[in-house]
Formats: sequence, C-alpha cells, structure tokens
Amino acid sequence: MASMTHDNDTALRHLETPEEWRACLPLMRELRPHLTEEIDFMERIGRMRHERYRLLAAMQEGCAVALAGYRYQENLVYGRFLYVDDLVVSPTRRGERWGARLLQALDGLARDSGCAKLVLDTGLANALAQRFYFRQGLLTSAIRFSKQLGTPAA
Repeated sequence: MASMTHDNDTALRHLETPEEWRACLPLMRELRPHLTEEIDFMERIGRMRHERYRLLAAMQEGCAVALAGYRYQENLVYGRFLYVDDLVVSPTRRGERWGARLLQALDGLARDSGCAKLVLDTGLANALAQRFYFRQGLLTSAIRFSKQLGTPAA
C-alpha cells in the first residue's frame, strides 16, 4: 500500500516490527484499557499475526497518533471480507480526520484484495463511534451475541 500523507507529512503505514508494535501500545490502551501488560500485548500481536492481523498507523515522533488493526477473513455470510479489530485516534488528535483516513485506507485495501465487505464491531452504548461510522458510510446489519466462558487464555 502506498503511504497516504496528511498534514505535517505524517503518512499511514503498516507497522512491521516489535518496536513499532510496542510504540502503539499507549494508544491501543485508549481503546483496550485491559491491555495492562506489555508482554501480554506483544504476545497477542505475535499470535494474531499468524491470523493475518496487521496494524496500520500514523506515527509522529515515534508514537502512534492513529491506528487500525485489521485482518482478512472469509465466511459463508460475507464471503471474503476485511475485519477491523481496532480503530483508535489519540484524544489530542481527534477532529483531524485520522479515523476517516484510516477507514478510507482500509476500504482501499479491502477492494484491492477482492473483499466483498469491510466489517467492524462497536459497543451498543458507543453512540459517538456509531455516528462516526454512519457518516463514513458503514451501516448496521447485525447484532453480535457473545458469552463469557471464563478467564481469557493468555
């Protein structure tokens, strides 16, 4: 994917190294506050990479200001699709269109890979995110049900 430049010459790019993944942990904690241990985060990223998980981010001065974690999947409902696991923008950088730029880049990646859909989940109580997704052209098509089965595996 070609880098997409934004103000101040910050481009969206894939993070490929453990050092880059580690640098996005503080921002990821904004979205996933349960990720308290760096070693746990790094091990999860390592395992998820085997499932084609990628991180796309805008980095400034060695820190992520916006990021999206995604993977390609296929099922009988959607066919081939791009699933967005994580989408977060630094609270100090909201309103600068980083979220829209990330979704636009993900849309392009999905289309280029022959995906039928781009899919993401958000909490039912997260009205701000829902409004943002509607403005970006994403529509609700399902309600996800889940059941806690105990302590998540490390």
